[in-house]
Amino acid sequence: MSEEIDTHLIDNEVPKDKARVIKDITAGTIGGIGQVLTGQPFDTVKVRLQSSNEYKGPMDVVKRLLANEGPAGFYKGVLTPLVGIGACVSIQFAVNEYMKRYYTNKNEGSANKSLTLGQFYMCGIAAGFANAFLTSPIEHIRIRLQTQVSAEGALYKGPVDCIRKIYSASGTAGIFRGLGPTLVRESHGMGIYFATYEFLINESMKTNKVKRTDIPGWQLCAFGGISGITLWMSIYPIDIIKTRLQTDDLKNKAFKNSFQCAKHILQTSGYKAFFNGFSVCLLRAFPANAMTFYAFELAMRALG
Repeated sequence: MSEEIDTHLIDNEVPKDKARVIKDITAGTIGGIGQVLTGQPFDTVKVRLQSSNEYKGPMDVVKRLLANEGPAGFYKGVLTPLVGIGACVSIQFAVNEYMKRYYTNKNEGSANKSLTLGQFYMCGIAAGFANAFLTSPIEHIRIRLQTQVSAEGALYKGPVDCIRKIYSASGTAGIFRGLGPTLVRESHGMGIYFATYEFLINESMKTNKVKRTDIPGWQLCAFGGISGITLWMSIYPIDIIKTRLQTDDLKNKAFKNSFQCAKHILQTSGYKAFFNGFSVCLLRAFPANAMTFYAFELAMRALG
């Protein structure tokens, strides 16, 4: 990717504001909260489709969930991501913004100071890699809570109980089960995610001859939604493997690693199984990521 992005239009110069990192983190947290509240119902359906073959499709999950657990069932395990994903997204955006400033400095002595799409991709990779170490255990806990069908006889009473039982059964390694595919998913996925968004933002500024802060909200939502779709289109099969690893029996594990898990899925269910819940994921990706970037950009404008 060699197309150059005008960092002067994007306002990526090294800031004089010493509180810049704090503002990045705060805006990222606000974006993360918006993402969770918007996307959690879709994610619950996606996880159930990914982790079990008992459902005929998304609507079957929705019907059973409403019948057996009520509307609140869509928000099972929401407390963990509400706190955790807010932190995760704050890390994503803070690291991404830091790396954008790093590359702006690096390009300072060159004839063209603009960041390339490749550099934006690398910014996203760094953001995703850093974020994966927090995302992996948070998603592990959330997924185990989401896949509990009813409160009666439920193995976990809540996030804290879930952490305690995972640790009791498998120790720290159990908490971080699925870290490998999460690192791959987050690194490449965030690279695609942020590069797509910055490309669309830059094109809008060049075409309409406006500053980043003047881009209307509907465009921020559209660009965020498109970025979310490109993210999931590039990494979905990896997410399937991660989910299977994180719903595996804690004491009698069926899979030793990601490769064995992938091989089992392929042999028992075929290639289609790597896309279970994909339609739900795409339906979630647009509104959830539209809200993420919209909330982030507005927070950044408000914080100055």
